[in-house]
Amino acid sequence: MFENREGQEVPQVTFHTRSDHEWLDVTSDERFKGKTVVVFSLPGAFTPTCSSTHVPRYNKLASTFKQHGVDEVICISVNDAFVMNEWRKEQKALNLTFLPDGNGDFSRGMGMLVPKGDLGFGERSWRYSMLVKDSVIEKMFIEADVPGDPFEVSDADTMLAYIAPNAAKPLDVTVFSRDGCTYCARAKGMLHDAGIQFEELVLNRDFSESTIRAVSGMSTAPQVFIDGDHIGGSEDLEAYLARQAIYAA
Repeated sequence: MFENREGQEVPQVTFHTRSDHEWLDVTSDERFKGKTVVVFSLPGAFTPTCSSTHVPRYNKLASTFKQHGVDEVICISVNDAFVMNEWRKEQKALNLTFLPDGNGDFSRGMGMLVPKGDLGFGERSWRYSMLVKDSVIEKMFIEADVPGDPFEVSDADTMLAYIAPNAAKPLDVTVFSRDGCTYCARAKGMLHDAGIQFEELVLNRDFSESTIRAVSGMSTAPQVFIDGDHIGGSEDLEAYLARQAIYAA
């Protein structure tokens, strides 16, 4: 059973980081003192759940956290600085701070260092998240002490629900487009004007025509999807945004 350390200060350690190809030592005080920080810790860089879900969702919600008083969102893993920097780059997680806990000092101080020798990992951090205010842990979400790698409570949405239960979450938007398409440019412009972030997938670069037919039933571009719903082309998107404006009013 892992100890819940709410009300205690975070461990005093030095993180050995890399910036602009130079070593940069960062202390716990420099990261946590006088700040409100969300931390999530996980077993390892480039591992499946960490890469597919844990990091991407925190990166997606980082701006929402900051709108509700969080100064920084930090990912900690028992990996060295080189690995953490490359993982952040590969994940395009520019909204997050990646802290390497290479020797496991922080995880050990949190009582979260666990043996993963059966996987060839050595010692790694158990999966958890916490809200830290001025170096003091206000809230912890610790995964259940069961075999495997449980991922039920340390996710970004659970933390956001604690900090700001009524916060509006950013939309998940994907635009299937093609080069030189004026309707695609119009759809992307409308999303930009509405302040809606989106991921763009380009025909013959990121997907084939058979893919867009399979997911939308259409072969024309653009095709816009929002929160799992197929909105359609640029005119359909314009109507959707108009409806949202009416509801907001």
